[in-house]
Amino acid sequence: MSTPPIAQVLPSLDTPPIQRAPSSTPISLEQGIQAAGVGKFQYRLFVIFGLVWLADAMQVLSIGFSAPSIAKTFGVTVPQALQTGTFFFVGMLIGAFVFGRLADRIGRRPVLMMAVVIDAVCGVASAFAPELVWLLALRFLTGVGVGGTLPVDYTMMAEFLPSDRRGRWLVLLESFWAVGTICLALLALVAASYGDDAWRVIFFVTGVPALIGVVLRFYIPESPMFLNRSGKSEKAREVLERVAAANGKTVGIPPLKAERFEHKSVFAIFSADYRRRSIALLAAWALISIAYYGVFVYLPIRLSSEGFSFMRGQVFLVILALVQLPGFALSAYGVERWGRKPTLIGFLLLSAVGCLLYSLGTAPALVVGSTLLMSFALLGTWGALYAFTPEVYPTDLRATGMGTAGAIARFGGLFAPAIIAPVMSTHFTTAIVMISSMLVAGAVAIAAVNVESRNRALD
Repeated sequence: MSTPPIAQVLPSLDTPPIQRAPSSTPISLEQGIQAAGVGKFQYRLFVIFGLVWLADAMQVLSIGFSAPSIAKTFGVTVPQALQTGTFFFVGMLIGAFVFGRLADRIGRRPVLMMAVVIDAVCGVASAFAPELVWLLALRFLTGVGVGGTLPVDYTMMAEFLPSDRRGRWLVLLESFWAVGTICLALLALVAASYGDDAWRVIFFVTGVPALIGVVLRFYIPESPMFLNRSGKSEKAREVLERVAAANGKTVGIPPLKAERFEHKSVFAIFSADYRRRSIALLAAWALISIAYYGVFVYLPIRLSSEGFSFMRGQVFLVILALVQLPGFALSAYGVERWGRKPTLIGFLLLSAVGCLLYSLGTAPALVVGSTLLMSFALLGTWGALYAFTPEVYPTDLRATGMGTAGAIARFGGLFAPAIIAPVMSTHFTTAIVMISSMLVAGAVAIAAVNVESRNRALD
């Protein structure tokens, strides 16, 4: 069956409400979301968010591939060129926290638009930077935009899904990261033919999907959950009517039970009700992030010096990304079948075992097999973690919680060079045990979270 042109598809996201007199008995927002159903609206939302998630993956992973040509263009060393990555990560840290906080204050939709515009415009502009200082500034701003899109995307997607579908969809949204990895690897192969301008090609192309995302996001309405909790129950009902119409539902949405929340301080995620889950979750985010960069950045550097240079090449990166896809699929199944916490703990322990396998020797089959297992397990971990985190906070703190978690993950990326790199270069086995211990500690932290969100309505 042929797919209709996108111009015919997207306007239906803003389909007028169904003209049907609803029941006078108010219903909960979760009941309204259930009544609106899951269908074309969510699929289109999934693709729109996924496109920018793909672009963000390419932006993050482009750092290593672009540094050599940046160094040649501006006459600096490769370590100096890698400062573009440092500025980018600092920007992501700030963007995740600031935009996550703003999304809980002024709404998901306006913040999402601001973040993706910064992401797209500065990302493309990076390709035309005339001097290194301009490039550093633009990569910082691109990082701010990328950092802002990630937590708000997940928050908004979660708020358009019923409780029995939410986990699976959020995990699968993370799978666009693997698609972006494949696209970046292929792009790097093509860009290599442009010599010293390779970085300009990479930055321009990686910004294009985000530019497309800017246009597509005009069709996304505000989160009905945010509207309802902001005292705009009728507007929330109208949004659900549009969702129902896009999904082909013929039922009207009854009035929603009015809810209001007071704007809370960012420190509210550490209040008595949420302190334990926040500390445990943020510890898990930090530990998993440091371990991730240790395995996929500093471990390949060490192994490449021992005859495994192919592990830093584009072809092997494509293979790693392909292995990630079944990891995401199993994670998507697990979060709904076994629960968020058991799935996360299982993937983390599997990652720890995979990491320890490196200590058994340097036989090619062992090294490659361990790396593929780590790619499968660690990315499955990230999928479940991104699904779990927005579900443990109420609407007025959800984006703040996600943004704070994203900022903590960026801290992990910034601290990994100081924590992992020196040990990896001098004491390989010690570094392996250190990373594996971090993954086990991450599993313990997840076990300490005092809520399981499977089939749990968002509040």
